Amino acid sequence: MNITAVIPARYASTRFPGKALAEIDGRPMIQHVYERTALSGLISRVIVATDDPRIADAVNSIGGEAIMTSTDHETGTDRLAEVAARLDSDIIVNVQGDEPLIDPAMIDMAIQPFLEEPDLKMGTLKTRIKCLHDFLSPNVVKVVTDNRGDALYFSRSPLPFFRDKWKDLKDESFCSGKLLCYKHVGLYVFRRDFLLKYAATPPTFLEISEKLEQLRALENGIKIRVVETEFESIGVDTAEDLQKAQEQFRKLRL
Repeated sequence: MNITAVIPARYASTRFPGKALAEIDGRPMIQHVYERTALSGLISRVIVATDDPRIADAVNSIGGEAIMTSTDHETGTDRLAEVAARLDSDIIVNVQGDEPLIDPAMIDMAIQPFLEEPDLKMGTLKTRIKCLHDFLSPNVVKVVTDNRGDALYFSRSPLPFFRDKWKDLKDESFCSGKLLCYKHVGLYVFRRDFLLKYAATPPTFLEISEKLEQLRALENGIKIRVVETEFESIGVDTAEDLQKAQEQFRKLRL
């Protein structure tokens, strides 16, 4: 099966302009993402989709592949679909360009169900929440799934509510596993044909309300397979996140 990873990366990030080129351990962040994605055992091609020549130059300088895309895209999915329309791949994997610590095994775990279930159209990942801060933070997207592992809902609000234990929530409750809840890991796998239709579908009410694109699929009756992983990554949205990523790289070198 022909599987291509596409890494959307734009320069004009609202919260952290130029973050794709921010240096971590002496290399631009986009290089870390590209090289880690290329280590996936199931990916046959890796492409960076960007609207900025500086990012394309950084990718080309390491022998990577970059494709220039429109500057008018409002979402990473739109940029992904523009590239996917030019490819003959069976499966497209959307790897976020601000995940410099992504483990290649996470990518393979998200792809695996597509090799076994031909009707599956969209998939992603989740990992356990281990502290109260993440559970309450609107910047950490939560997900709940059914017994099969298909998403029921994604939200920036605490999910589920834990009605009987709400007043007694503590870090220990989460790290011990007494309360099982999950945060969404923003890596997506699509059948190519579905991705093109999905990107052309108008935004939906819940998607606009929560500012979460994946809700568009659920509102249109599309199942999203959510695979649990023990791996965690650090998404870089701010300068503070960049510092955390740099500290993690220093630990890895020790």
